[in-house]
Amino acid sequence: QLQLVESGGGLVQPGGSLRLSCVASGFTLDHYAVGWFRQAPGKEREGVSCISSSGGTTNYADPVKGRFTISRDNAKNTVSLQMNSLKTEDTAVYYCAAGPFRRCVSRGYGMDYWGKGTLVTVSS
Repeated sequence: QLQLVESGGGLVQPGGSLRLSCVASGFTLDHYAVGWFRQAPGKEREGVSCISSSGGTTNYADPVKGRFTISRDNAKNTVSLQMNSLKTEDTAVYYCAAGPFRRCVSRGYGMDYWGKGTLVTVSS
């Protein structure tokens, strides 16, 4: 079965950190760009960060620049998102998706694979 599985979400206080992971099964990630997206209650999905298939190019949404870092380990078929200095407005379900880089940076429309998401709650 071809799937992406996210993990690492949870409850954290403002200013804290979390590390999300996205693992692929049934296919190899090294041919795909991978992105992280999030959707807060009552809001549209938004892009957070993308990384190219080689890892040489990354992209971040303005609200997370300087706080989040995307990385990948193709040998482990995994992409991670390190989230530091978390704010209450970062609360959302976070999804990873795999597909072409140009689609990743275009809000993820048309990405080939999506995970089911992991909930991140930032609250005191």
